[in-house]
Amino acid sequence: VQLQASGGGLVQAGGSLRLSCAASGSIFSINAMGWYRQAPGKQRELVATITSGGSTNYADSVKGRFTVSRDNAKNTVYLQMNSLKPDDTGVYYCNAEVRVTMISRAFAYWGQGTQVTVSS
Repeated sequence: VQLQASGGGLVQAGGSLRLSCAASGSIFSINAMGWYRQAPGKQRELVATITSGGSTNYADSVKGRFTVSRDNAKNTVYLQMNSLKPDDTGVYYCNAEVRVTMISRAFAYWGQGTQVTVSS
């Protein structure tokens, strides 16, 4: 199973970016998908998650600015980021809880990370 993230870049404060992450490989089903980020010198933190049924969860720092969504048919999760702030700068990682067969448990897989830099 591979997760391929894209969409990062450099943007000015107040701007927007949209991240995408597609899962591929031997996939039976995907439970939750989500995004985490890691700023320099800090631990990786949760940004947003979404279940297969569409229930979402957000870090308090991004509520009202970021929107997570997914396309189950494409095994893809998105993160729309609006009103970006310099504090949003970091490497963004996508995550997916994947079952590779009907009887296997779900394992967490990670994408390679995509850099988001917000200038003031």
